[in-house]
Amino acid sequence: MKKKLIVSGSDIQEGQLILKTEEPVGGLVPKAQMLVDSDNLSFVYLMEREEEYTYVLLPELVWADLKKGLDQSLPVYLKADGGKVELTGFHGELEYLAENIKGNGNYGEAMVSSVESIF
Repeated sequence: MKKKLIVSGSDIQEGQLILKTEEPVGGLVPKAQMLVDSDNLSFVYLMEREEEYTYVLLPELVWADLKKGLDQSLPVYLKADGGKVELTGFHGELEYLAENIKGNGNYGEAMVSSVESIF
């Protein structure tokens, strides 16, 4: 079983990229892996809680901050209601996926176009 957690906003503060969500983040363990959900124009960071995967969906609305965080090598954190967890391996995974998507029709025209315009 997998749970989906949607990032609803982002902010750069105190040298960190903060990804905001309404769901509790306590007990989530980063897996340092990312996937792509081209149907929903999202990157997906994998986390685990009690041996159950949690998909952290990163929709297009936060991509501009993802790009800034990548360019500035800022540590990336998922934050909600006082809880905060670092997303390890985030930059390497995002960079790899963004480069792989550019010009690659397998991800769909909308995903390719969006990634190329931001990354």
